[in-house]
Amino acid sequence: MYAIVKTGGKQYRVERGQTLLVERLAADEGASVALEPLFYRSDETVLDKAGLEQVKVTAKVLAHERGEKLRVFKFKPKRGYKKRNGHRQELTRIEVTEIVAGKAKAKAKAAAADSGETAPVKAPTAKESESDGS
Repeated sequence: MYAIVKTGGKQYRVERGQTLLVERLAADEGASVALEPLFYRSDETVLDKAGLEQVKVTAKVLAHERGEKLRVFKFKPKRGYKKRNGHRQELTRIEVTEIVAGKAKAKAKAAAADSGETAPVKAPTAKESESDGS
């Protein structure tokens, strides 16, 4: 079972127990955060908006970190222009604690029933047809 979630403008494929680095979240260490699911896959696939409302993906904030330093160097030849700059991205390490698809299965069954699919009709046995007197 896995889900695709969106956070910080990026999409991640997550499974239960997985840790990953995402853009900085406004939550304290040890707090639980809810991630926005875009796709859920288990026995059945959930893509529609109504089904995804039932899917809950929660994660625990482990730590706030900073990414590695990126060097930015600007240079224009024959003009004496050189500029060096650096950047470190603010990140949050999270661990996915649970992926639950609450009533997704019940909704799928209800939708199948509404679409006109009927349960198979049981044929009468020999004893039942004799007792009818036909």
